[in-house]
Amino acid sequence: MVTFLSTQTQGPSVSSAKPAWPYQRRAIWNDIPAKTLLRSRKVRDLKSQLAAQQSVFTRPNTKGKAATTASYRVSHVLAKHKKSFKDGEVVKEAFIEAADALFGEFKNKTEIVTAIKDMQLSRNTVTRRCEGMAEDVESQLKNDIDACECFSLQFEESTDVVDVAQLCVFIRMVFEDMHAKEELLTILPLKGHTRGVDIFSTFMDFVKKNKLPLFKLISITIDGAPAIVGRTNGFIALCKQSESFPDILNYHCIIHQQALCGKILNMKEVMDVAMKIVCSVRARSLQRRLFRAHLEETGAEHIDLLLHTDVRWLSTGKFLARFTELLPEIKDFLKLSKHTEYAQLEDSQWLLDLSFLTDITEMLNDLNLELQGQDKHVINMISSVNTFKSKLQLLSNRLQRCDLRNFPHMQAELQRQGKNSAQLDGARYEKQVQSILSEFERRFTDFASIEPVASYLCYPFLEDIDVLQKATPGTKGDFWHLLLEQKYPNLRRRAFNLTALFGSTYLCEAAFSHMKIIKSKYRSTMTDDHLMACLRLATSSYCPDYEKLASSSQCQRSH
Repeated sequence: MVTFLSTQTQGPSVSSAKPAWPYQRRAIWNDIPAKTLLRSRKVRDLKSQLAAQQSVFTRPNTKGKAATTASYRVSHVLAKHKKSFKDGEVVKEAFIEAADALFGEFKNKTEIVTAIKDMQLSRNTVTRRCEGMAEDVESQLKNDIDACECFSLQFEESTDVVDVAQLCVFIRMVFEDMHAKEELLTILPLKGHTRGVDIFSTFMDFVKKNKLPLFKLISITIDGAPAIVGRTNGFIALCKQSESFPDILNYHCIIHQQALCGKILNMKEVMDVAMKIVCSVRARSLQRRLFRAHLEETGAEHIDLLLHTDVRWLSTGKFLARFTELLPEIKDFLKLSKHTEYAQLEDSQWLLDLSFLTDITEMLNDLNLELQGQDKHVINMISSVNTFKSKLQLLSNRLQRCDLRNFPHMQAELQRQGKNSAQLDGARYEKQVQSILSEFERRFTDFASIEPVASYLCYPFLEDIDVLQKATPGTKGDFWHLLLEQKYPNLRRRAFNLTALFGSTYLCEAAFSHMKIIKSKYRSTMTDDHLMACLRLATSSYCPDYEKLASSSQCQRSH
């Protein structure tokens, strides 16, 4: 009872010593006159205390967002260079090791190393980052497709490392200011057959799912595969029969046609002997080592021979150039090693044929390289082909006169044989050049229909000029986008359509080269979705919005 009374007695005194916060705050402000310097200082002190209290929560969040943004950037670099998802951990380890040496004298070294360790770069995290960035890039592409005036497509099909057929599709969009942009549209796996109907149905499923505006489609460029070009059941035939497609143009890849023209050369006896010799050296490890040692002893410019494969555009020219340059060393090695004797290596006519074939394939390779590349305007590609046809006619005329100024290997071989150009059978080689020229004239008919339009759009104010042999690389419709839509709608539309045309399937070929690195034998179990994401990031010119992606992610530090 006494305790209870004493507690009640002490209660009010305790309460008065620690008044409730509203009463305390009111008492403080009553003691400080309004609109005075003292009150201003008090307000500033209270605000700084509040900011300090809030920073306890915001500072970790800011650091977490910075680490997340950094992880997106590193993941993008890995995808651009076609590296494995788990290489993010290697990058982080290397970064930490480098930090010890780079920032050893820095006062805030500990903070720097801690920030590096906070980056989330585990295998699963990098996988999610690539998926998110691929979706962001795809959304940018969809916005551009909706905004563009028209577009064209290029198709090509190839198999990956586990024999899954992959249909690669690139898009070339043209915008109101007449500039063009080329991007990977999609890569579609074909799990079963690769007939024209299978390709068509797979692509139409993609069109419906992504709501691709096919009414903007101008043309389709193809590689000439039977499943694509079949008259009845080919992909192009089914597209033209479908009501979903507008009236489109279709072209066979210029580079493929140029490569096929080179195969018309009737020089099988030269290639067969050269291939047998090279394979006899390269097929056995011992012979290859001995030959390389022989090249080192003689001080040759090259250290090995090249193999030849028909599926590579530049293979024939590079193979023959290397074989011709190492021909003296090859002869010496065959004699020293007592290989099978090849009488052709001492036959003056065979050696001249080899030199001619080397020279002409180098010219074809130069044209092929000129046609390759991204953002190639179809006018410039046709111009390059027409210029080469004129060059072939010039070569034919010079060979009739035994003029070898364009054939350096033939000139060198004649000098080794102690002969002059007058003793050359020019008609033999002039016939070969004429056969190539005829093949060029026969094959490049797909683009004949657009040559008059292209000539006019290149130089609309000149008459009777063969523009396609004089077009410059800068021809990109810089003039036509200045025309008013209301006054010249048809001319602007023709310029848009011409700018949108693909001349080749180079981008698909390059994408398949990327695919073989991304989905290699070491990553053969990669899913189709991850292959699509990695390939899109590796080939796209779009940059993901790192800040947006980091804001939408859980910004936690690495654990």
